[in-house]
Amino acid sequence: MSKELIMENDSVTLWFHTDSKIVHHEIKKYAYGKQLQEILLRGTDLLKEKGATKWLSDARNSNAITRADLEWGDDVWLPKAVEYGWKYWAIVEPERFIGQMEIKRRAEKYASYGITAKIFNNLDEAIKWLEEQ
Repeated sequence: MSKELIMENDSVTLWFHTDSKIVHHEIKKYAYGKQLQEILLRGTDLLKEKGATKWLSDARNSNAITRADLEWGDDVWLPKAVEYGWKYWAIVEPERFIGQMEIKRRAEKYASYGITAKIFNNLDEAIKWLEEQ
C-alpha cells in the first residue's frame, strides 16, 4: 500500500493511496474552520482528479464538530464530493462519545446521497474494507 502525502497542517493530514485510490484524512487534534475545510476540499478535488470513489476518515482524535463546519459540510463539501464521484466512506470513529454520535449522524445522513458508510474502531480494518469496494 503506497500513499502520497498531499497536504498537512497542525490539525489534519491528507494522503492519497495510489494503488487503491483512497482519499485518506487523519484528524490529529481538534480541527475546525479553514484548517479542516481546506483539507476536505483538496480531498474532494482528488476524487475528481484521480477518478477515486473511496474516502477514509481517521477521526480517532476528533471531538465535536462546530455547527458552522457541519453546515459548510452539508452545503458546500458534500454536494461537491458526491458530484465528483464519492461512493464509499470508511470512518475510524472518535474515541470520545460526543464525536462518535456526530459521526453516526453524518453516516446516516450521507446514505441518502448514495454514500455507503461503515464505522470502524481499527484503521487496518477500515482500509481493508475500502480496498474490497
